[in-house]
Amino acid sequence: MTNAGASEGRDRDTAGRARNARPRDGLGRPMPYGAEGVPRQPEGVVRAPAETVAQAQALLAAGRPFHAHEVFEDAWKSGPEDERTLWRGLAQLAVGLTHAARGNTVGGARLLRRGAGAVEDWETERGEDRPYGLDLAGLARWARELAGRVEQDPAPVDARTEAPRLGP
Repeated sequence: MTNAGASEGRDRDTAGRARNARPRDGLGRPMPYGAEGVPRQPEGVVRAPAETVAQAQALLAAGRPFHAHEVFEDAWKSGPEDERTLWRGLAQLAVGLTHAARGNTVGGARLLRRGAGAVEDWETERGEDRPYGLDLAGLARWARELAGRVEQDPAPVDARTEAPRLGP
């Protein structure tokens, strides 16, 4: 990661793509340069589905839903076409929790409901309710319940205590 000079005004990665090099907190918010952030998830990693689920669960349990979202996003972008709806829905659930933890009730509730719909649609289309050990019906219930709560109380939620169990 390189920090762009004043003439460009943007951070760039080694390939020249715009990428914010500022450290991030546990909810993925940029912090000032030089601050002590949490390690970022590497992007573009191809993982087996079981590894994706295990890594995302560990990040959720640690209160780092933004980082779990990045793990799911890798699966969504690199996985088989017929699984993209599943992984995208899971990424939306994680980023919905991220927004709810940041105090963005509108965005959080919207993404939680969108992710719930996506995993339910995938489950209905495929007829699989527990792919890779994922409890899709339970995740959809969790997301809708949390969306309703954050709309009622706009205070940020605790990402660690609100994190779902992805499977049994």
